[in-house]
Amino acid sequence: MINLTIQYNEQLRIFAIQTQNSSYIFGINEREHLQHLYWGNPVDIEDSAPLLHLQSHSSFDAEVEGEVEEYSFWGGASYTEPSLKLRMSDGVRDLQVKYDRHEIIEQDGRQTLMITLKDQVYALETQLIYRVIPEFDLVERYAKIVNTGQEDIVLESMQSAAWTLPYLQDYRLTHVTGKWSGEFQLRNTILTEGKKVLESRRGFTDGHANPWFAIDDGLSTESGGGVWFGALAWSGNWKIVAEKTPFTHVRVTGGINDFDNEWLLGAGETFETPVFVGGFSPEGFGGMSHRLHQYQYNYILPRSEIGKVLYNSWEATYFDVNAQDQMALAERAAKMGVELFVVDDGWFGQRHSDRAGLGDWNVNKEKFPNGLVELIDRVHGLGMEFGIWVEPESVNPDSDLYREHPDWVYHFETRGRTELRNQLLLNISKPEVKQYIIHFMIDLLGNHEIKFIKWDMNRTITEPGMKGHPINRQKEVWVRHVQSLYDIWAQLRAKFPDVEFETCAGGGSRIDLGIFRYADQSWPSDNTDAFDRLSIQEGFSYTYAPRMMTCWVTESPTGMNGRNVSLKYRFHSAMMGTLGIGSNLNEWSDEWIEQSGEFIGQYKAIRHLVQFGRQFRLTALRHKGVTAVQYSDATGSDHVLFAFLHSQKLGEPLPRLRLAGLQADKTYLIEELGLSVSGRALMNIGVELPLRGDFDSLVYRIREQV
Repeated sequence: MINLTIQYNEQLRIFAIQTQNSSYIFGINEREHLQHLYWGNPVDIEDSAPLLHLQSHSSFDAEVEGEVEEYSFWGGASYTEPSLKLRMSDGVRDLQVKYDRHEIIEQDGRQTLMITLKDQVYALETQLIYRVIPEFDLVERYAKIVNTGQEDIVLESMQSAAWTLPYLQDYRLTHVTGKWSGEFQLRNTILTEGKKVLESRRGFTDGHANPWFAIDDGLSTESGGGVWFGALAWSGNWKIVAEKTPFTHVRVTGGINDFDNEWLLGAGETFETPVFVGGFSPEGFGGMSHRLHQYQYNYILPRSEIGKVLYNSWEATYFDVNAQDQMALAERAAKMGVELFVVDDGWFGQRHSDRAGLGDWNVNKEKFPNGLVELIDRVHGLGMEFGIWVEPESVNPDSDLYREHPDWVYHFETRGRTELRNQLLLNISKPEVKQYIIHFMIDLLGNHEIKFIKWDMNRTITEPGMKGHPINRQKEVWVRHVQSLYDIWAQLRAKFPDVEFETCAGGGSRIDLGIFRYADQSWPSDNTDAFDRLSIQEGFSYTYAPRMMTCWVTESPTGMNGRNVSLKYRFHSAMMGTLGIGSNLNEWSDEWIEQSGEFIGQYKAIRHLVQFGRQFRLTALRHKGVTAVQYSDATGSDHVLFAFLHSQKLGEPLPRLRLAGLQADKTYLIEELGLSVSGRALMNIGVELPLRGDFDSLVYRIREQV
C-alpha cells in the first residue's frame, strides 16, 4: 500500500508525492536537472525508475528530456516555454542551474517539499516549493528566486510551475472565455504541436479568460475518466501556456505574465511567485470540481460561513441614492426575509453619475443629511445587516481627489490619459495612495456598523507609467498593483475580521484563487438574465465553489436580452449560489413580495447544501435543452435538485433524469412529490421532470427516510 506522504528514494534519486488517489513523481537526472516522470493513478517510486533517462534525437534536438523538465530554466539548448528567464548584471541571460539540496518540512499536519537549485556561476538560488493537500489529490506549487550575491538581477519571466502531462491518446484542453456580460463560457480544443496561450494583459484577472486549465484524453466525462487540472492564485496579468512538442510531450506552464514585465531583484532579496495548484481526478470533471471546491472551503476562503441573502439597491435607484428611498427599499426587503441590505454606487461626494465624484469618499450630505447612521439604524431595526459599495482603486478626473493629486494615477508624461467609464486608475503602490485608501476604509468601517463591502473595479490598466518610480523599474507596475491590493485587503481584514468582502470587477474580471484568500464571495457577471446565468454559473463551477458566487434576482425582461422569464425561474436560477435580489422592490406588488418571501424561505432551508455540499452537474439531458444541477451533503442523505427547461419541442415529454451521489440501498423521499424511491432507482431509472413550455424550472428536496 502506498503511503500518503512525500517520499525520496536516495538510491534512485526520485521524489514521489503520494495522495489518496494519485502519484506525482520526478527525479534528478544525469545532468543534475529535475526531470518529470509521472502524474496520474497511484504507482510506486520503483515503477517510475525506467523513465529517468536522457534523450536525444539529433544535434537540433540534443536534450529532449528538457521538454519535461520540472521547472525550465532558459539557457543552453532549452527552447520550450521557460519557467525562469532573467538578465545578470553583466548582461548574461543564460542560466545553468543544477540540483543542490532538498528538505521535507512537516507543519500543521501537512508536508512540504522544498528543493533548492543553484546556478553554477552566479549567486542565484531557485527554491521550488511543493505543498501537498493529500485528501484532495492536490499539490500547491510556487517558486522563490533568491539573489544571494551583491549585484542586481533582472527577472524577465518568473513562472510558478510547469505541469507535465502523461502520454494520452489526445490532449483535450478545457478552459473558459468570455467578455463583459458573458464571462465563464466553457470551451475545449484538441492540442496540436505548438502553444495554446491563455492570458490577461489588462492588469487584473480578466473576464476574457480565467487562470485555470483542465486536460483529458478527449473521452473523459462529467463522472468518469482522468482529468489533469490546475488553477493559478494571481489577480493581475497572468499567462498559462499549454505546449505540445513534436515528441508528444505536453507541458502546461503558468504564472505572472511576462509581457511588459520585469522585476529588479536586489542583493539579498527574494521574489516569490504566486501559488499554482494542480491536481488529478480519476472521476472526470465532476471529481475535479469536487476537489477544488472542498480545497477552497478548507484552505482558501478567509472563513467558511453561510452566505446571507442580500438585497442590493443598484437597479432600483442607480445613482439617485438618498436616505428616504433607501429606507423604503429596506422595509420591503425585510418583509421578504432579506438578511443583508447593501447600498451601491452614488452615496458619496458629488456622485450623481459615473462622470464625477469617484475618489471623494465622504458621505453626500444632501442625500444623507444625517449621515449613513440614520439608514444603518433603520436597517438594523428591520433585522438586517448593512453593506456598502466602494471602488477605491479608481478616480474620476472630475473629483476633488484628482484635482488635488493628478499625479496619483498611472500615466506617461507625454501621452494622454485614457478614460474608461470616465475614470482613471490610481497607482496604489505609491505609499501615499495606499495610505489614502486604507485611511478612508478604516474611517468608513470604524465609524459605521458595516458588515459587508462590495469592492468594485471598473477599469483596466492603461498608460502604465509610475510617476516617481525609478525608470529602470517601470515594468514592475503589473506586479506591484496586485501586491498592494493584497496588502490593503490583508490590513482591512485583520482590523475588521467580521466584515465580509465581495470581489467585483466590471462583473467577473477579478475572480481567482489569489483574491479569494481575502474575499468571501464574488460577483461573476453584470449579466443577471436568469437563463444566461445558467451557462455563466456552470463555467464558474468548474473551478470555483458555489458559496463564492453571488447570484441576483432582477427584473424581467432584463436590458441584456429582452427575455421574459417567470419570478420562479429567476429565483431558481439565483438560488444555485449565494442568493441576492437586485430588483426595484418599490415596483413589486405585495403579492410578489410575499411570493419572494416563500422562495427565500425555501432557499434558507437548502442553502447549506448549495453553498457547502457536493455539486453534481447532471448532463444527460442537455441535448433536450435541460440544465440540471444537484447538491448533496457529505453523507449522501440530503439532496436538492434544480432543473431548467429551455423550451419544449414537438410536444415531447422529457426522459427521466438520473441523479448522482445517493446511497443505493437507502430510501429517499422527494418532498415536493410526496414520493418514496430507492437510491438505486433514482440513480439508474431516474426521476420524472414535469417541465413544459419555455423557461420552466423546478426544485426538489430529496431526503433519506429513516
